[in-house]
Amino acid sequence: MADQSRTYDGAVVPGAGTRTARRGVALTALAAAQFMVVLDSTIVNVALPSIRDDLGLSPASLSWVVDGYLVAFGGLLLLGGRLADVFRRRTVFLAGLAMFVASSVACALATTGPLLIGARVLHGAGGAVMAPAALSIVMTLFPDGPDRARALGVWGGVSGAGGIAGVLLGGVLSQTLGWPWIFLINVPVGVLVAMAAVGSVRSLPAAGGAFDIAGAVTVTLSMAALAYGLVSGPQEGWTSWITLGALAVGLVALVAFLGIERRAAGPLVPLQVFARARLSTANTIMLLVGAVTVGMFYFLPQYQQLVLGMSPIETSLAQLPIAGTITGGGLLAPRIARAVGIRPALVGGLVSLVVGALWLAMRAATTFAGLVGPFLLIGAGIGVSFVYVTSLAVADSLPSEAGLVSGLVNTTRQMGGALGLATMVAVATGDTPTPHFSAAFAAAAALTGLALLLSLTPALRER
Repeated sequence: MADQSRTYDGAVVPGAGTRTARRGVALTALAAAQFMVVLDSTIVNVALPSIRDDLGLSPASLSWVVDGYLVAFGGLLLLGGRLADVFRRRTVFLAGLAMFVASSVACALATTGPLLIGARVLHGAGGAVMAPAALSIVMTLFPDGPDRARALGVWGGVSGAGGIAGVLLGGVLSQTLGWPWIFLINVPVGVLVAMAAVGSVRSLPAAGGAFDIAGAVTVTLSMAALAYGLVSGPQEGWTSWITLGALAVGLVALVAFLGIERRAAGPLVPLQVFARARLSTANTIMLLVGAVTVGMFYFLPQYQQLVLGMSPIETSLAQLPIAGTITGGGLLAPRIARAVGIRPALVGGLVSLVVGALWLAMRAATTFAGLVGPFLLIGAGIGVSFVYVTSLAVADSLPSEAGLVSGLVNTTRQMGGALGLATMVAVATGDTPTPHFSAAFAAAAALTGLALLLSLTPALRER
């Protein structure tokens, strides 16, 4: 018979040749959505000095341009994945995409700091809904085997390319067209992605089930309040009612979250998984490495422009060694692990990251060329560390837990970035408008050093 249709869970595509073409279009559209999410996690960093000057933001307020996105994205990421399981995947994906694009426009049109920060929170929420839904569609369109391996290879390559493109475009757009264009670039891409997804992915009825919205609300409130308390401490005073109140709200919300998860029928995070020593240790390391990564990319562009006098474009070009070695380190990580083992390779990556951060803390790199050395070390350390920590975190999980554990690792990484940035801002903020960059880089080295010590514990011994 001629081309007969075949049905997959979450998508229906006609048979043989047509099915292959539709899956190719779908993968392109979904990978483009992932590209936008990764792009927006890096593109804003180079433009931060321009945003600060244009909107008159203090160092603490400026940090919320990044933290607002991270707190919403990390806090709602697990809920977004659950929404994609409970409701129609394509519907959830398109809803997240619409929120992401609309909030991009709101970011570009913001004329005050609070408006921009509010739009960034919506931006993170849209990404938290869109990203896991996109990946779940890819996983259903491409069954186990070579097709899935190739699809995930494309997915990983796009993620790396998004990071590099964000570094480049952040400088080029902010210097030539102005910082609002780092957000407006999402509009045409988002429209094309939506059109391609509607034409290539046809959703089936929802699987149904419950989702833990109370858990998502309390964990997001906890992380936001703790981050706000850490950021406000240097300005308001560590004993002020604002700082203490925010920290208290964060701790109370965290306790409430743990109580909700213990009683929930379908918890966002089943707490029993933390009884596994290797998973808990690996997630703690991920928390610390995520903190260092976000903090470094927040402070580096400001250091390059405010201290070294680089233009936004020069800042972007100087950071290419970081972006390139993050991508290259991720690609080479499996070969390195096969040669020496996962834990020794993780230790080596963390040592590289510590040395690079200390190099910057000592102000030993003060020229464009001088930044290459520490940037190569930092990029290589970040690139391999993320791969190895993820591998160790999921090593003991059952096949039925793969989604939960990988989602937990990604959430830990985002939340670590939010809280780590708040901590580094608190350490680096003084009585001057310019942060104490040496203190920030020294804090990054200290956090990485703590991760290094954890990587040497018996919990991560390979079996």
